[in-house]
Amino acid sequence: MIKKYGSNVARKRRHLRVRKKISGTTSCPRLNVYRSLKNIYAQIIDDTKGVTLVAASSLDVSLKGTIGGNKDAAKAVGKLIAEKAVAAGITEVVFDRSGYLYHGRVQELADGAREGGLKF
Repeated sequence: MIKKYGSNVARKRRHLRVRKKISGTTSCPRLNVYRSLKNIYAQIIDDTKGVTLVAASSLDVSLKGTIGGNKDAAKAVGKLIAEKAVAAGITEVVFDRSGYLYHGRVQELADGAREGGLKF
C-alpha cells in the first residue's frame, strides 16, 4: 500500500509516472539514479532483459577519497559510470532521475556522465 503523504511518497509517484513513458532497451539502456542521505548510486539497466549492465556508487573502492553524499562525489560517480559504460560499449542512454528534481546531486551526476562520454 502506498501512503498518501510525505516527500518520498511524492517522489515515488513521480517516479512511477515517468517510468510509464521511458524504458531502457538493448540499444539505448536506462541510466537510473538513486540518492540516499549519505551516498549516491547509478545503474545502467536493460529493461527488455531485466539486467543491470553497469553500476557505480560513491561507495566504490576507486572513489575512496571522496565524501559520500555531496555534489563532488556525485560528479565523480557520473564520470565513473560513464567510463565503465564506454568500456562495456554503451554510448547512448536514457536518463531516469527516479522522481528526484533535476538539480543538485542529480544534475552533477548527469553532468559528470556527459563529460565521461555518455549521450542523453
